[in-house]
Amino acid sequence: MAPIEFYALDGCPFCAKVESKLDELGVEYTTHSVPSSHAERTEVEEISGQTEVPMIVDPDHDVEGMHESDDIVEYLEETYGSAS
Repeated sequence: MAPIEFYALDGCPFCAKVESKLDELGVEYTTHSVPSSHAERTEVEEISGQTEVPMIVDPDHDVEGMHESDDIVEYLEETYGSAS
């Protein structure tokens, strides 16, 4: 399985919420720290068309640029929760 690509901003409470869920479920992931300036988040924007974080890419499940921490947490629980 390929690791989830997790795009986050240091100090972001919504990003911390997603990271906590990833860790809780034991999901393999790679963190990409993004700049604080939205204008400099070109990689995030190229993937999803937006500059908001947290954002994940899950290549094993064809998820490309999912935003919103609550949506991501729900997705992780539904997709990986039964594996733990």
